[in-house]
Amino acid sequence: MSGSDRSDGSLGGAPLTALWSDLYREYGAASVALLMKAALLRRTFRPLLTLRLHAWTLRRRRPLRWLALPLRILHRLFCQLACMDLPLGLRAGPGLVLVHGWGLVINGKATIGKNVSLFNGVTLGRNDRWGDDLQRSSHYPTLEDEVWIGPHAVVVGGVTIGRGSRIAAGALVTFDVPPRSMVVGNPGRIVKHDCRPDVFNAAP
Repeated sequence: MSGSDRSDGSLGGAPLTALWSDLYREYGAASVALLMKAALLRRTFRPLLTLRLHAWTLRRRRPLRWLALPLRILHRLFCQLACMDLPLGLRAGPGLVLVHGWGLVINGKATIGKNVSLFNGVTLGRNDRWGDDLQRSSHYPTLEDEVWIGPHAVVVGGVTIGRGSRIAAGALVTFDVPPRSMVVGNPGRIVKHDCRPDVFNAAP
C-alpha cells in the first residue's frame, strides 16, 4: 500500500469508484439520489466527498484541475463542521465510513485500506524516533482492509493493523496487530484471535 503520490485519495484506484463505495457503506446501496442525500444531510460524508473529488481533479487536464482550489476550501469547511481532521493527502481505500466523526484526527501520511470503519475520537498519529546519529525518523500507521476502530482509540507509529482486526473503544495501539485480532485496553493488548471482521454494508 505504499506510494509516492500522497495526494491520491484512493490508494491508486479510481477516486470516483472509491466515492461510490463510500456511499455504499453509508446506505447499503449507491445511486445519484443517495449521493445528493448524503452530500446534503450526512455531516461525516461531506469530507469524504471532497477528499475523493479533489483526488479526481488532480488526475484531470486543465481546466478541470482548477476545481482543486475550491474543493480544498470546501474540504476544510466540511471538516470543521464535522469537527474532524481528515487531510486531503490521505491515502484511503474505497468503502471508508466515518461514524459520528466528532474528534476524529488522522495524520495525512497514514494509510487506510478498503472497507475500514472509524468511529468518533479515533486518532491515527505519527511517532518520531531518534537514531544513533541524532536524526529523527517519522512513522505512520497502516490499516489493512476491513479494520474496525472504536471510539477514542489511538493508533500511533509505524504499526500495521492486520486485515479484519478490531480495536476496541479507548485502546492505545503502538504495536503490529495480526489479522483478525481484537485489541482492548490502554496500553493495548490482544485478547482474541480469529475474529470475524465487523464490516456493515461492505462495499463490493
